[in-house]
Amino acid sequence: MEALGTEWALDWIRRSAAVIAENKGELSALDRAIGDGDHGENLDRGFRAVIAKLEGASPETPGAVLKLVATTLISTVGGASGPLLGTAYLKGAQAAGDAPGLDGAAVVSLLTAARDGVVARGKAEPGDKTMVDAWTPAVDAATRALGGGGDASAVLEAAAIAAAAGAEATEPLIAHKGRASYLGERAIGHRDPGAQSSALQLRAAADAATGA
Repeated sequence: MEALGTEWALDWIRRSAAVIAENKGELSALDRAIGDGDHGENLDRGFRAVIAKLEGASPETPGAVLKLVATTLISTVGGASGPLLGTAYLKGAQAAGDAPGLDGAAVVSLLTAARDGVVARGKAEPGDKTMVDAWTPAVDAATRALGGGGDASAVLEAAAIAAAAGAEATEPLIAHKGRASYLGERAIGHRDPGAQSSALQLRAAADAATGA
């Protein structure tokens, strides 16, 4: 399979914007249970701003696309999600560099850098009931897929499946970060909205790679 280029990155972000818009009510409902209740609305506003920025820009590499996403999300999304997701996209952009296309190894590097950015910014670990619980299994699965000879598309598919499972696995957890941490055991039974939205974005990346 050919390396994933700028068109893939643009399609990923367009699909992310669409799936966030489609699920903003559910994401905010998840957030109402354990947080401020505005996760879906905030992300939708951020991605609408991203799409508007992309319409007036001509990024030439996947890294340039992701950098634009990062700066826009950081400036438009409130709460913790904007800085955290913005940092993920920014670190992913830095890992992608100026490469015109990304192979499987480059995709793993991108995902790893994105996850590490979230961890560094939010000081969260797996099991804390945050978006890290989607990103870390995604990175682990992507790494395994690459080791098994998977191309960029296979790497992203593995990441997306693992992220969705990771988001679901936050339901029985007690939160240790953010507003949800104040709830103690009352957070049990509720899925983390940041993990869920991260899984949706990683699914969008995988589907953009295959045109699904």
